[in-house]
Amino acid sequence: MSKTISQIQPYRIKFIYLILIVVCCALIWRVLDLQVVNNEFLQGQGNARVLRQLEVSAHRGMITDRNGYPLAISTPVSSIWVNPKEFTADNKKIYQFSKLLNLNSQYIKNKIKKRANKEFVYIKRRINPDLAQQILDMNIKGIHVQREYRRYYPDGEIFGHVLGFTDVDDNGQEGMELAYNEWLSGQSGSKRVVKDRLGQIIAIEEQVAAPQPGNNLSLSMDRRVQYLAYKVLKETVQKHKAKSGSIVVLDIETGEVIAMANQPGFNPNRLQDRKSRLYRNRAITDLFEPGSTMKPISIAAALNSGRYDPHTKIETGDGWFMIKGKTIKDTHAYGTIDVSTVLQKSSNVGTSKIALDLPKPLLWDTYYSFGFGSDTGSGFPGESSGRLVRPRRISKIEQAALSFGYGMSVTNLQLTNAYSTIARRGKKMPVSFLLQNNSDMQWDNTRSNITEYEQNTVQLSSRSLTQVGKMMEGVVKKEGTAPQAAVNGYNVAGKTGTVKKASRHGGYTKKKYSAVFAGYAPASKPKLAIVVMIDEPDNGDYYGGLVAAPVFSKVMSGALRLFNIDPDNISQPDIVTQIEERIGRQG
Repeated sequence: MSKTISQIQPYRIKFIYLILIVVCCALIWRVLDLQVVNNEFLQGQGNARVLRQLEVSAHRGMITDRNGYPLAISTPVSSIWVNPKEFTADNKKIYQFSKLLNLNSQYIKNKIKKRANKEFVYIKRRINPDLAQQILDMNIKGIHVQREYRRYYPDGEIFGHVLGFTDVDDNGQEGMELAYNEWLSGQSGSKRVVKDRLGQIIAIEEQVAAPQPGNNLSLSMDRRVQYLAYKVLKETVQKHKAKSGSIVVLDIETGEVIAMANQPGFNPNRLQDRKSRLYRNRAITDLFEPGSTMKPISIAAALNSGRYDPHTKIETGDGWFMIKGKTIKDTHAYGTIDVSTVLQKSSNVGTSKIALDLPKPLLWDTYYSFGFGSDTGSGFPGESSGRLVRPRRISKIEQAALSFGYGMSVTNLQLTNAYSTIARRGKKMPVSFLLQNNSDMQWDNTRSNITEYEQNTVQLSSRSLTQVGKMMEGVVKKEGTAPQAAVNGYNVAGKTGTVKKASRHGGYTKKKYSAVFAGYAPASKPKLAIVVMIDEPDNGDYYGGLVAAPVFSKVMSGALRLFNIDPDNISQPDIVTQIEERIGRQG
Protein backbone atom coordinates (compact mmCIF):
# COMPACT_ATOMS: atom_id res chain seq x y z
CA MET A 1 0.00 0.00 0.00
CA SER A 2 2.75 2.45 0.96
CA LYS A 3 4.57 1.56 -2.20
CA THR A 4 1.67 2.51 -4.32
CA ILE A 5 1.41 5.92 -2.70
CA SER A 6 5.09 6.62 -3.15
CA GLN A 7 4.80 5.62 -6.76
CA ILE A 8 1.92 8.03 -7.30
CA GLN A 9 3.55 11.03 -5.54
CA PRO A 10 5.86 12.11 -8.43
CA TYR A 11 2.92 12.28 -10.79
CA ARG A 12 1.07 14.62 -8.46
CA ILE A 13 4.05 16.90 -8.24
CA LYS A 14 4.44 16.91 -12.00
CA PHE A 15 0.74 17.65 -12.37
CA ILE A 16 1.01 20.60 -9.98
CA TYR A 17 4.02 21.86 -11.90
CA LEU A 18 2.06 21.53 -15.09
CA ILE A 19 -0.80 23.56 -13.65
CA LEU A 20 1.62 26.23 -12.46
CA ILE A 21 3.22 26.39 -15.88
CA VAL A 22 -0.16 26.70 -17.55
CA VAL A 23 -1.20 29.45 -15.11
CA CYS A 24 2.06 31.29 -15.71
CA CYS A 25 1.64 30.99 -19.45
CA ALA A 26 -1.90 32.30 -19.14
CA LEU A 27 -0.71 35.21 -17.05
CA ILE A 28 2.10 35.95 -19.49
CA TRP A 29 -0.35 35.79 -22.36
CA ARG A 30 -2.77 38.05 -20.50
CA VAL A 31 0.00 40.54 -19.91
CA LEU A 32 0.92 40.43 -23.59
CA ASP A 33 -2.75 40.76 -24.50
CA LEU A 34 -3.20 43.76 -22.24
CA GLN A 35 0.06 45.47 -22.99
CA VAL A 36 0.56 44.63 -26.68
CA VAL A 37 -2.35 43.02 -28.52
CA ASN A 38 -5.30 44.99 -27.09
CA ASN A 39 -3.31 47.89 -25.70
CA GLU A 40 -5.11 50.68 -27.60
CA PHE A 41 -8.60 49.33 -26.93
CA LEU A 42 -8.05 48.78 -23.24
CA GLN A 43 -6.24 52.05 -22.77
CA GLY A 44 -9.15 53.77 -24.47
CA GLN A 45 -11.58 52.05 -22.13
CA GLY A 46 -9.58 53.16 -19.13
CA ASN A 47 -9.25 56.70 -20.39
CA ALA A 48 -12.96 56.83 -21.07
CA ARG A 49 -13.53 56.33 -17.35
CA VAL A 50 -11.04 58.89 -16.04
CA LEU A 51 -10.11 61.21 -18.94
CA ARG A 52 -12.36 64.05 -20.05
CA GLN A 53 -11.91 66.63 -22.78
CA LEU A 54 -13.15 69.99 -21.54
CA GLU A 55 -13.83 73.20 -23.41
CA VAL A 56 -11.64 76.14 -22.44
CA SER A 57 -13.56 79.38 -22.85
CA ALA A 58 -11.94 82.28 -24.68
CA HIS A 59 -12.51 85.79 -23.46
CA ARG A 60 -14.24 88.33 -25.68
CA GLY A 61 -12.25 91.25 -27.09
CA MET A 62 -12.27 94.52 -25.18
CA ILE A 63 -14.10 97.60 -26.46
CA THR A 64 -12.36 100.92 -25.81
CA ASP A 65 -13.02 104.59 -26.49
CA ARG A 66 -10.79 106.64 -28.82
CA ASN A 67 -8.26 107.18 -26.01
CA GLY A 68 -7.99 103.51 -25.07
CA TYR A 69 -10.25 103.68 -22.02
CA PRO A 70 -12.03 100.29 -21.51
CA LEU A 71 -15.78 100.44 -22.11
CA ALA A 72 -16.52 96.70 -22.22
CA ILE A 73 -14.37 93.98 -20.67
CA SER A 74 -14.74 90.26 -19.94
CA THR A 75 -14.30 88.97 -16.39
CA PRO A 76 -13.93 85.27 -15.41
CA VAL A 77 -16.95 83.60 -13.80
CA SER A 78 -17.97 80.00 -13.06
CA SER A 79 -21.01 77.97 -14.02
CA ILE A 80 -22.30 74.99 -12.03
CA TRP A 81 -23.48 71.94 -13.97
CA VAL A 82 -24.42 68.38 -13.07
CA ASN A 83 -24.25 64.98 -14.70
CA PRO A 84 -27.57 63.39 -13.64
CA LYS A 85 -26.21 59.89 -14.31
CA GLU A 86 -23.46 60.43 -11.74
CA PHE A 87 -25.30 62.64 -9.29
CA THR A 88 -25.67 61.23 -5.79
CA ALA A 89 -26.47 63.36 -2.76
CA ASP A 90 -28.74 63.13 0.26
CA ASN A 91 -31.40 65.74 1.00
CA LYS A 92 -29.18 67.50 3.51
CA LYS A 93 -26.40 68.12 0.97
CA ILE A 94 -28.89 69.15 -1.70
CA TYR A 95 -30.36 71.68 0.72
CA GLN A 96 -26.90 73.09 1.55
CA PHE A 97 -26.00 73.15 -2.13
CA SER A 98 -29.19 74.98 -3.13
CA LYS A 99 -28.80 77.48 -0.28
CA LEU A 100 -25.34 78.47 -1.50
CA LEU A 101 -26.74 79.07 -4.98
CA ASN A 102 -29.81 80.86 -3.64
CA LEU A 103 -32.06 78.33 -5.36
CA ASN A 104 -34.96 76.18 -4.22
CA SER A 105 -33.83 72.64 -3.39
CA GLN A 106 -36.97 71.14 -4.94
CA TYR A 107 -36.27 73.08 -8.14
CA ILE A 108 -32.83 71.43 -8.36
CA LYS A 109 -34.25 67.96 -7.68
CA ASN A 110 -36.93 68.38 -10.34
CA LYS A 111 -34.46 69.72 -12.90
CA ILE A 112 -32.11 66.77 -12.41
CA LYS A 113 -34.98 64.25 -12.39
CA LYS A 114 -36.48 65.56 -15.65
CA ARG A 115 -33.11 65.21 -17.38
CA ALA A 116 -32.05 61.94 -15.79
CA ASN A 117 -31.03 60.53 -19.19
CA LYS A 118 -28.71 63.48 -19.93
CA GLU A 119 -25.06 63.90 -19.02
CA PHE A 120 -24.93 67.69 -18.86
CA VAL A 121 -27.40 70.03 -17.15
CA TYR A 122 -26.67 73.62 -16.08
CA ILE A 123 -27.74 74.42 -12.53
CA LYS A 124 -26.61 78.05 -12.34
CA ARG A 125 -24.40 80.11 -14.61
CA ARG A 126 -22.06 83.04 -14.11
CA ILE A 127 -21.43 82.84 -10.38
CA ASN A 128 -18.45 84.08 -8.39
CA PRO A 129 -15.47 81.69 -8.68
CA ASP A 130 -15.08 81.69 -4.86
CA LEU A 131 -18.66 80.47 -4.49
CA ALA A 132 -18.04 77.79 -7.10
CA GLN A 133 -15.06 76.55 -5.09
CA GLN A 134 -17.23 76.29 -1.95
CA ILE A 135 -19.60 74.05 -3.88
CA LEU A 136 -16.75 71.85 -5.14
CA ASP A 137 -15.49 71.51 -1.57
CA MET A 138 -18.79 69.80 -0.68
CA ASN A 139 -17.59 66.77 -2.69
CA ILE A 140 -20.98 65.97 -4.22
CA LYS A 141 -20.60 63.35 -6.93
CA GLY A 142 -21.76 64.54 -10.34
CA ILE A 143 -21.38 68.27 -9.62
CA HIS A 144 -18.94 70.09 -11.89
CA VAL A 145 -17.72 73.64 -12.48
CA GLN A 146 -17.09 75.24 -15.85
CA ARG A 147 -15.12 78.43 -16.29
CA GLU A 148 -16.73 81.10 -18.49
CA TYR A 149 -16.56 84.86 -19.01
CA ARG A 150 -19.07 87.56 -18.27
CA ARG A 151 -19.24 90.95 -19.95
CA TYR A 152 -18.83 93.97 -17.70
CA TYR A 153 -19.42 97.61 -18.65
CA PRO A 154 -17.50 100.00 -16.35
CA ASP A 155 -19.58 103.07 -17.28
CA GLY A 156 -22.95 101.32 -17.06
CA GLU A 157 -25.82 103.42 -18.36
CA ILE A 158 -23.62 106.12 -19.90
CA PHE A 159 -22.64 103.95 -22.88
CA GLY A 160 -25.52 101.47 -22.66
CA HIS A 161 -27.30 102.31 -25.93
CA VAL A 162 -24.13 102.36 -28.02
CA LEU A 163 -22.42 99.25 -26.63
CA GLY A 164 -25.51 97.08 -26.20
CA PHE A 165 -24.93 93.81 -24.32
CA THR A 166 -24.26 90.07 -24.64
CA ASP A 167 -26.39 87.08 -23.69
CA VAL A 168 -25.57 84.33 -21.20
CA ASP A 169 -23.39 82.63 -23.83
CA ASP A 170 -21.48 85.90 -24.38
CA ASN A 171 -22.93 86.53 -27.85
CA GLY A 172 -23.70 90.13 -28.82
CA GLN A 173 -27.39 91.01 -28.73
CA GLU A 174 -27.55 94.79 -29.25
CA GLY A 175 -25.42 97.74 -30.28
CA MET A 176 -21.73 97.42 -31.07
CA GLU A 177 -21.62 94.05 -29.30
CA LEU A 178 -23.99 92.75 -31.98
CA ALA A 179 -22.55 94.68 -34.93
CA TYR A 180 -19.03 93.35 -34.30
CA ASN A 181 -19.89 90.06 -32.62
CA GLU A 182 -17.73 87.98 -34.96
CA TRP A 183 -14.77 90.34 -34.54
CA LEU A 184 -15.05 90.42 -30.74
CA SER A 185 -15.79 86.73 -30.17
CA GLY A 186 -12.93 84.45 -29.24
CA GLN A 187 -12.45 80.83 -30.29
CA SER A 188 -12.73 78.29 -27.49
CA GLY A 189 -9.91 75.85 -26.84
CA SER A 190 -9.91 72.39 -25.22
CA LYS A 191 -7.87 70.33 -22.76
CA ARG A 192 -7.76 66.73 -21.49
CA VAL A 193 -8.01 66.21 -17.75
CA VAL A 194 -8.05 63.27 -15.34
CA LYS A 195 -10.98 63.11 -12.96
CA ASP A 196 -11.57 61.05 -9.84
CA ARG A 197 -14.73 59.12 -9.01
CA LEU A 198 -16.38 62.32 -7.74
CA GLY A 199 -15.73 64.08 -11.01
CA GLN A 200 -13.07 66.37 -9.56
CA ILE A 201 -10.08 67.24 -11.76
CA ILE A 202 -6.96 65.68 -10.27
CA ALA A 203 -4.55 66.26 -13.16
CA ILE A 204 -4.32 68.03 -16.51
CA GLU A 205 -3.00 65.69 -19.18
CA GLU A 206 -2.53 68.08 -22.09
CA GLN A 207 -3.85 71.16 -23.83
CA VAL A 208 -5.48 70.02 -27.05
CA ALA A 209 -6.13 73.49 -28.50
CA ALA A 210 -5.29 76.85 -26.99
CA PRO A 211 -8.19 79.33 -26.71
CA GLN A 212 -7.98 82.27 -29.10
CA PRO A 213 -9.13 85.54 -27.48
CA GLY A 214 -11.36 87.92 -29.44
CA ASN A 215 -10.09 91.07 -31.12
CA ASN A 216 -10.25 94.43 -29.40
CA LEU A 217 -12.46 97.15 -30.88
CA SER A 218 -11.52 100.84 -30.76
CA LEU A 219 -14.51 103.17 -30.96
CA SER A 220 -14.39 106.75 -32.18
CA MET A 221 -16.28 107.91 -29.10
CA ASP A 222 -14.72 110.04 -26.38
CA ARG A 223 -15.62 108.97 -22.85
CA ARG A 224 -15.33 112.51 -21.47
CA VAL A 225 -17.69 114.04 -24.04
CA GLN A 226 -20.05 111.07 -23.75
CA TYR A 227 -20.33 111.55 -20.00
CA LEU A 228 -21.03 115.26 -20.46
CA ALA A 229 -23.67 114.63 -23.15
CA TYR A 230 -25.36 111.93 -21.05
CA LYS A 231 -25.39 114.05 -17.90
CA VAL A 232 -26.79 117.22 -19.52
CA LEU A 233 -29.39 115.31 -21.53
CA LYS A 234 -30.63 113.40 -18.49
CA GLU A 235 -30.92 116.57 -16.43
CA THR A 236 -32.87 118.29 -19.22
CA VAL A 237 -35.29 115.40 -19.79
CA GLN A 238 -36.00 115.28 -16.05
CA LYS A 239 -36.29 119.07 -15.73
CA HIS A 240 -38.82 119.37 -18.57
CA LYS A 241 -40.61 116.12 -17.70
CA ALA A 242 -40.05 114.96 -21.26
CA LYS A 243 -41.00 111.58 -22.65
CA SER A 244 -37.54 110.93 -24.06
CA GLY A 245 -34.49 112.64 -25.56
CA SER A 246 -31.39 112.03 -27.64
CA ILE A 247 -28.15 113.79 -28.53
CA VAL A 248 -25.47 113.06 -31.14
CA VAL A 249 -22.01 114.63 -31.43
CA LEU A 250 -20.15 114.13 -34.73
CA ASP A 251 -16.62 114.98 -35.82
CA ILE A 252 -17.26 117.01 -38.98
CA GLU A 253 -13.87 116.32 -40.56
CA THR A 254 -13.99 112.53 -40.22
CA GLY A 255 -17.65 111.59 -39.75
CA GLU A 256 -16.78 109.86 -36.46
CA VAL A 257 -19.36 109.63 -33.68
CA ILE A 258 -17.85 111.39 -30.66
CA ALA A 259 -20.85 110.94 -28.36
CA MET A 260 -24.38 109.56 -28.51
CA ALA A 261 -26.76 109.45 -25.57
CA ASN A 262 -30.44 108.69 -25.05
CA GLN A 263 -33.04 108.97 -22.33
CA PRO A 264 -34.53 106.94 -20.78
CA GLY A 265 -31.39 104.89 -20.35
CA PHE A 266 -30.51 101.41 -19.17
CA ASN A 267 -27.59 99.74 -17.41
CA PRO A 268 -26.35 96.75 -19.44
CA ASN A 269 -24.86 95.25 -16.26
CA ARG A 270 -28.37 94.83 -14.82
CA LEU A 271 -30.51 92.08 -16.37
CA GLN A 272 -33.70 93.70 -15.09
CA ASP A 273 -32.92 96.82 -17.18
CA ARG A 274 -32.86 94.91 -20.45
CA LYS A 275 -36.28 95.88 -21.76
CA SER A 276 -36.80 96.87 -25.39
CA ARG A 277 -38.35 100.21 -24.50
CA LEU A 278 -35.22 101.06 -22.52
CA TYR A 279 -32.37 99.65 -24.60
CA ARG A 280 -33.63 100.94 -27.95
CA ASN A 281 -31.09 103.44 -29.34
CA ARG A 282 -33.49 106.28 -30.10
CA ALA A 283 -30.87 108.42 -31.84
CA ILE A 284 -30.69 105.76 -34.56
CA THR A 285 -34.05 103.98 -34.58
CA ASP A 286 -36.69 106.59 -33.64
CA LEU A 287 -38.11 108.88 -36.32
CA PHE A 288 -39.41 112.41 -35.93
CA GLU A 289 -40.40 115.21 -38.24
CA PRO A 290 -37.44 117.63 -38.22
CA GLY A 291 -39.52 120.81 -38.52
CA SER A 292 -37.63 124.07 -38.92
CA THR A 293 -34.21 122.38 -38.80
CA MET A 294 -34.86 121.67 -42.52
CA LYS A 295 -35.12 125.37 -43.35
CA PRO A 296 -31.36 125.92 -43.86
CA ILE A 297 -31.34 123.23 -46.55
CA SER A 298 -34.50 124.65 -48.16
CA ILE A 299 -33.03 128.15 -48.18
CA ALA A 300 -29.74 126.82 -49.57
CA ALA A 301 -31.67 125.21 -52.44
CA ALA A 302 -33.29 128.59 -53.16
CA LEU A 303 -29.92 130.38 -53.14
CA ASN A 304 -28.47 127.70 -55.37
CA SER A 305 -31.28 128.23 -57.91
CA GLY A 306 -30.05 131.78 -58.55
CA ARG A 307 -33.49 133.25 -57.89
CA TYR A 308 -32.60 134.43 -54.39
CA ASP A 309 -29.72 135.85 -52.41
CA PRO A 310 -29.45 136.59 -48.66
CA HIS A 311 -30.84 140.10 -49.16
CA THR A 312 -33.86 139.27 -51.34
CA LYS A 313 -37.03 140.70 -49.77
CA ILE A 314 -39.88 138.38 -48.79
CA GLU A 315 -43.35 139.60 -47.83
CA THR A 316 -44.60 137.65 -44.79
CA GLY A 317 -47.48 140.06 -44.05
CA ASP A 318 -49.33 139.51 -40.79
CA GLY A 319 -47.66 136.17 -40.16
CA TRP A 320 -50.03 133.85 -41.99
CA PHE A 321 -51.35 132.88 -45.38
CA MET A 322 -53.67 130.26 -46.89
CA ILE A 323 -52.93 127.45 -49.34
CA LYS A 324 -56.06 125.67 -50.55
CA GLY A 325 -57.84 125.96 -47.23
CA LYS A 326 -54.74 125.25 -45.11
CA THR A 327 -53.21 127.98 -42.96
CA ILE A 328 -49.47 128.43 -42.53
CA LYS A 329 -48.54 130.58 -39.54
CA ASP A 330 -45.61 132.35 -37.93
CA THR A 331 -45.29 132.99 -34.19
CA HIS A 332 -45.12 136.75 -34.95
CA ALA A 333 -45.93 139.11 -37.80
CA TYR A 334 -42.63 140.07 -39.43
CA GLY A 335 -43.88 142.02 -42.46
CA THR A 336 -41.31 142.45 -45.21
CA ILE A 337 -38.00 140.79 -44.36
CA ASP A 338 -35.00 139.49 -46.30
CA VAL A 339 -34.03 135.84 -46.75
CA SER A 340 -31.46 136.00 -43.94
CA THR A 341 -34.12 137.21 -41.52
CA VAL A 342 -36.52 134.50 -42.71
CA LEU A 343 -34.00 131.95 -41.42
CA GLN A 344 -33.02 133.95 -38.35
CA LYS A 345 -36.66 134.36 -37.23
CA SER A 346 -37.65 130.89 -38.50
CA SER A 347 -40.53 132.22 -40.57
CA ASN A 348 -42.77 129.43 -41.90
CA VAL A 349 -44.55 131.92 -44.16
CA GLY A 350 -41.33 133.25 -45.66
CA THR A 351 -39.84 129.78 -46.18
CA SER A 352 -43.07 128.52 -47.76
CA LYS A 353 -43.27 131.43 -50.22
CA ILE A 354 -39.68 130.86 -51.25
CA ALA A 355 -40.27 127.10 -51.69
CA LEU A 356 -43.43 127.62 -53.77
CA ASP A 357 -41.42 129.72 -56.20
CA LEU A 358 -39.03 126.81 -56.87
CA PRO A 359 -39.56 123.82 -59.20
CA LYS A 360 -41.69 121.22 -57.39
CA PRO A 361 -39.22 118.29 -57.30
CA LEU A 362 -36.31 120.49 -56.19
CA LEU A 363 -36.80 120.24 -52.44
CA TRP A 364 -37.26 116.47 -52.49
CA ASP A 365 -34.19 116.01 -54.68
CA THR A 366 -32.16 118.29 -52.40
CA TYR A 367 -33.19 116.47 -49.21
CA TYR A 368 -32.47 113.10 -50.81
CA SER A 369 -28.99 114.24 -51.87
CA PHE A 370 -28.30 115.08 -48.20
CA GLY A 371 -28.96 111.45 -47.26
CA PHE A 372 -32.52 111.66 -45.99
CA GLY A 373 -34.46 108.53 -46.89
CA SER A 374 -31.35 106.33 -46.57
CA ASP A 375 -29.14 105.23 -43.70
CA THR A 376 -25.92 107.01 -42.78
CA GLY A 377 -23.56 104.13 -43.52
CA SER A 378 -22.77 103.65 -39.83
CA GLY A 379 -23.46 99.92 -39.82
CA PHE A 380 -25.23 100.20 -36.46
CA PRO A 381 -27.84 97.41 -36.00
CA GLY A 382 -31.43 98.53 -36.47
CA GLU A 383 -30.59 101.91 -38.00
CA SER A 384 -33.63 103.47 -39.65
CA SER A 385 -33.50 105.03 -43.11
CA GLY A 386 -36.08 107.62 -42.22
CA ARG A 387 -39.08 108.46 -44.38
CA LEU A 388 -38.84 110.55 -47.53
CA VAL A 389 -41.52 109.31 -49.91
CA ARG A 390 -41.43 110.81 -53.37
CA PRO A 391 -45.02 111.46 -54.40
CA ARG A 392 -46.06 111.23 -58.02
CA ARG A 393 -47.46 114.71 -57.80
CA ILE A 394 -46.46 117.24 -55.16
CA SER A 395 -49.28 119.56 -54.14
CA LYS A 396 -48.59 123.15 -53.12
CA ILE A 397 -49.34 122.48 -49.46
CA GLU A 398 -46.99 119.46 -49.52
CA GLN A 399 -44.26 121.55 -51.11
CA ALA A 400 -44.71 124.28 -48.52
CA ALA A 401 -44.81 121.85 -45.59
CA LEU A 402 -41.72 120.00 -46.82
CA SER A 403 -39.77 123.28 -46.86
CA PHE A 404 -40.10 123.59 -43.08
CA GLY A 405 -39.68 119.91 -42.24
CA TYR A 406 -43.17 118.39 -42.23
CA GLY A 407 -44.19 115.40 -44.34
CA MET A 408 -40.86 113.63 -43.82
CA SER A 409 -39.19 111.80 -40.93
CA VAL A 410 -35.55 111.56 -39.90
CA THR A 411 -33.37 110.11 -37.18
CA ASN A 412 -31.17 112.21 -34.94
CA LEU A 413 -28.07 110.66 -36.51
CA GLN A 414 -29.29 111.49 -40.04
CA LEU A 415 -29.94 115.09 -39.10
CA THR A 416 -26.55 115.47 -37.42
CA ASN A 417 -24.85 114.03 -40.48
CA ALA A 418 -26.79 116.43 -42.74
CA TYR A 419 -25.58 119.42 -40.69
CA SER A 420 -22.05 118.03 -40.93
CA THR A 421 -22.50 118.01 -44.70
CA ILE A 422 -23.58 121.67 -44.59
CA ALA A 423 -20.47 122.47 -42.51
CA ARG A 424 -18.28 120.59 -45.05
CA ARG A 425 -19.87 122.75 -47.77
CA GLY A 426 -21.59 119.83 -49.48
CA LYS A 427 -19.12 116.97 -49.15
CA LYS A 428 -20.89 113.81 -48.00
CA MET A 429 -19.25 111.35 -45.67
CA PRO A 430 -20.49 108.14 -44.01
CA VAL A 431 -20.88 108.05 -40.25
CA SER A 432 -18.47 105.84 -38.32
CA PHE A 433 -18.48 104.48 -34.78
CA LEU A 434 -14.90 103.23 -35.23
CA LEU A 435 -11.68 105.12 -34.76
CA GLN A 436 -10.53 105.90 -38.28
CA ASN A 437 -6.78 105.92 -37.67
CA ASN A 438 -7.02 102.32 -36.49
CA SER A 439 -5.62 100.08 -39.23
CA ASP A 440 -7.14 96.86 -37.85
CA MET A 441 -9.08 94.48 -40.09
CA GLN A 442 -12.29 95.77 -38.53
CA TRP A 443 -12.42 98.24 -41.42
CA ASP A 444 -12.65 95.50 -44.02
CA ASN A 445 -16.33 94.82 -43.44
CA THR A 446 -17.52 98.19 -42.19
CA ARG A 447 -16.31 100.86 -44.58
CA SER A 448 -16.89 99.27 -47.97
CA ASN A 449 -19.21 102.12 -48.86
CA ILE A 450 -16.82 104.96 -48.02
CA THR A 451 -15.74 105.50 -51.64
CA GLU A 452 -19.34 105.86 -52.76
CA TYR A 453 -19.98 108.47 -50.07
CA GLU A 454 -16.82 110.48 -50.64
CA GLN A 455 -17.36 110.66 -54.38
CA ASN A 456 -20.91 111.87 -53.90
CA THR A 457 -21.64 115.48 -53.05
CA VAL A 458 -24.94 117.21 -52.54
CA GLN A 459 -26.61 119.13 -55.36
CA LEU A 460 -25.94 122.51 -53.79
CA SER A 461 -22.91 124.68 -54.46
CA SER A 462 -20.32 125.41 -51.81
CA ARG A 463 -21.17 129.10 -52.15
CA SER A 464 -24.87 128.63 -51.30
CA LEU A 465 -24.02 126.47 -48.28
CA THR A 466 -21.46 129.01 -47.09
CA GLN A 467 -24.12 131.72 -47.29
CA VAL A 468 -26.58 129.59 -45.34
CA GLY A 469 -23.91 128.92 -42.72
CA LYS A 470 -23.50 132.66 -42.19
CA MET A 471 -27.28 133.03 -41.90
CA MET A 472 -27.42 130.29 -39.26
CA GLU A 473 -24.98 132.24 -37.15
CA GLY A 474 -27.70 134.87 -36.84
CA VAL A 475 -30.06 132.27 -35.32
CA VAL A 476 -27.80 132.02 -32.27
CA LYS A 477 -27.44 135.77 -31.79
CA LYS A 478 -29.65 137.86 -29.54
CA GLU A 479 -32.07 138.68 -32.37
CA GLY A 480 -32.46 135.01 -33.39
CA THR A 481 -34.55 132.16 -32.00
CA ALA A 482 -31.72 130.46 -30.06
CA PRO A 483 -29.42 132.85 -28.18
CA GLN A 484 -29.22 130.16 -25.48
CA ALA A 485 -27.27 127.98 -27.91
CA ALA A 486 -24.33 130.42 -27.89
CA VAL A 487 -20.89 129.24 -26.76
CA ASN A 488 -18.51 131.74 -25.17
CA GLY A 489 -15.51 132.38 -27.38
CA TYR A 490 -16.90 130.59 -30.43
CA ASN A 491 -19.16 131.40 -33.35
CA VAL A 492 -22.03 128.94 -33.62
CA ALA A 493 -24.19 128.15 -36.67
CA GLY A 494 -27.46 126.42 -35.91
CA LYS A 495 -31.21 126.17 -36.24
CA THR A 496 -34.09 125.55 -33.89
CA GLY A 497 -37.05 123.28 -34.49
CA THR A 498 -40.32 123.27 -32.56
CA VAL A 499 -42.32 120.45 -34.10
CA LYS A 500 -45.95 119.60 -33.54
CA LYS A 501 -46.34 115.86 -33.16
CA ALA A 502 -48.61 113.90 -35.48
CA SER A 503 -51.83 112.54 -34.01
CA ARG A 504 -52.87 108.92 -34.29
CA HIS A 505 -56.21 110.12 -35.58
CA GLY A 506 -54.73 112.27 -38.33
CA GLY A 507 -53.45 115.83 -38.34
CA TYR A 508 -51.33 117.23 -35.54
CA THR A 509 -51.80 117.50 -31.79
CA LYS A 510 -52.12 120.90 -30.11
CA LYS A 511 -50.15 120.15 -26.95
CA LYS A 512 -47.41 117.68 -27.86
CA TYR A 513 -44.15 118.91 -29.37
CA SER A 514 -40.61 117.86 -30.11
CA ALA A 515 -37.96 120.48 -29.27
CA VAL A 516 -34.94 120.29 -31.57
CA PHE A 517 -31.70 122.20 -32.03
CA ALA A 518 -29.09 121.38 -34.69
CA GLY A 519 -25.82 123.19 -35.23
CA TYR A 520 -22.05 123.18 -35.48
CA ALA A 521 -19.00 125.09 -34.24
CA PRO A 522 -16.65 126.84 -34.62
CA ALA A 523 -18.61 128.35 -37.49
CA SER A 524 -15.51 129.72 -39.24
CA LYS A 525 -13.76 126.32 -39.28
CA PRO A 526 -16.33 123.66 -38.27
CA LYS A 527 -15.12 120.80 -36.09
CA LEU A 528 -18.14 119.39 -34.27
CA ALA A 529 -21.84 119.05 -35.15
CA ILE A 530 -24.50 118.38 -32.52
CA VAL A 531 -28.24 117.69 -32.70
CA VAL A 532 -30.41 117.64 -29.58
CA MET A 533 -33.97 116.28 -29.66
CA ILE A 534 -36.25 116.45 -26.61
CA ASP A 535 -39.52 114.59 -27.14
CA GLU A 536 -42.72 115.91 -25.55
CA PRO A 537 -41.41 118.33 -22.90
CA ASP A 538 -44.24 118.80 -20.42
CA ASN A 539 -43.16 121.44 -17.94
CA GLY A 540 -44.24 124.67 -19.63
CA ASP A 541 -41.51 125.37 -22.20
CA TYR A 542 -41.47 123.42 -25.45
CA TYR A 543 -39.64 125.64 -27.97
CA GLY A 544 -36.42 124.30 -29.41
CA GLY A 545 -34.62 127.53 -28.51
CA LEU A 546 -35.61 127.18 -24.84
CA VAL A 547 -35.42 123.43 -24.28
CA ALA A 548 -32.89 121.92 -26.71
CA ALA A 549 -30.59 124.91 -27.36
CA PRO A 550 -29.17 125.09 -23.78
CA VAL A 551 -28.20 121.40 -24.02
CA PHE A 552 -26.34 122.13 -27.25
CA SER A 553 -24.52 125.06 -25.63
CA LYS A 554 -23.33 123.09 -22.59
CA VAL A 555 -22.20 120.02 -24.51
CA MET A 556 -20.59 121.95 -27.36
CA SER A 557 -18.79 124.25 -24.93
CA GLY A 558 -17.34 121.32 -23.00
CA ALA A 559 -16.44 119.30 -26.10
CA LEU A 560 -14.61 122.17 -27.81
CA ARG A 561 -12.47 122.72 -24.75
CA LEU A 562 -11.80 119.02 -24.19
CA PHE A 563 -10.52 118.79 -27.77
CA ASN A 564 -8.51 122.01 -27.40
CA ILE A 565 -10.17 123.64 -30.39
CA ASP A 566 -9.12 127.26 -30.79
CA PRO A 567 -11.82 129.93 -30.28
CA ASP A 568 -12.87 131.84 -33.40
CA ASN A 569 -14.66 134.72 -31.68
CA ILE A 570 -12.05 136.58 -29.66
CA SER A 571 -14.37 139.57 -29.37
CA GLN A 572 -16.50 137.39 -27.13
CA PRO A 573 -14.25 136.40 -24.22
CA ASP A 574 -14.46 132.82 -23.08
CA ILE A 575 -15.17 131.76 -19.52
CA VAL A 576 -11.49 131.33 -18.62
CA THR A 577 -10.71 134.88 -19.79
CA GLN A 578 -13.66 136.25 -17.83
CA ILE A 579 -12.49 134.51 -14.66
CA GLU A 580 -8.91 135.73 -15.12
CA GLU A 581 -10.12 139.31 -15.60
CA ARG A 582 -12.29 139.04 -12.50
CA ILE A 583 -9.38 137.74 -10.41
CA GLY A 584 -7.20 140.56 -11.76
CA ARG A 585 -9.73 143.19 -10.73
CA GLN A 586 -10.03 141.68 -7.26
CA GLY A 587 -6.23 141.64 -6.92
